Amino acid sequence: MKLHRRHFIKNITLGSLVGLIGTHVHARTLTPSEMEGPYYPITPQKDQDADLTKVVGKKGKAKGIAIEIYGQVFDNQGVPLEDTTIDLWQANSYGKYHHPHDNSDAPIDENFQAWAIIQTKAGGHFRFKTVFPGAYPLNASQQRTPHIHLKVSKRGYHSLLTQMYFPDHPLNQKDGLFRSKTRQEQALMTAKTTSKANQYRYDIVLAKV
Repeated sequence: MKLHRRHFIKNITLGSLVGLIGTHVHARTLTPSEMEGPYYPITPQKDQDADLTKVVGKKGKAKGIAIEIYGQVFDNQGVPLEDTTIDLWQANSYGKYHHPHDNSDAPIDENFQAWAIIQTKAGGHFRFKTVFPGAYPLNASQQRTPHIHLKVSKRGYHSLLTQMYFPDHPLNQKDGLFRSKTRQEQALMTAKTTSKANQYRYDIVLAKV
């Protein structure tokens, strides 16, 4: 009797734990995809770490407002994905890409890293530091709203190419790509402010192959 009772209690405990874990895993909507754009980095660089506000070997700091972006990568069942590769790039604070085909008059910032390749950690967490990207082309009548490009990949999942936007930016509703999305898609592609100044949260959801 005691043995049966012990097994019964053990099964009840395990069932309760599974139930508790299950409450934290929710199905999630996939992050919408977006075009790559013309300025994916093609110039090799050794420094590709998570701090884009400085370049190894240079003493200066990138111009502009320093911001921090953090979040998690999940699959569409809500499971966090560790060791996911996030390849990200953006314009500098003047709206200039560190790319030979960007011939705009905006200045190049030699102290801005411009491109990073990072991995998610336990729990699918990632974090990087950068500067708020400028709109481009400089002084054009129609400009792209500030955004960050991301290529997200992990074995066993469909790779995602997308763009992250910033909340309440006045150019969002003038940007053709942003406006082409539904309101739900816009929300999924827009970072969220936090209680900390110049900090944003952005979660990413991938689909299994």
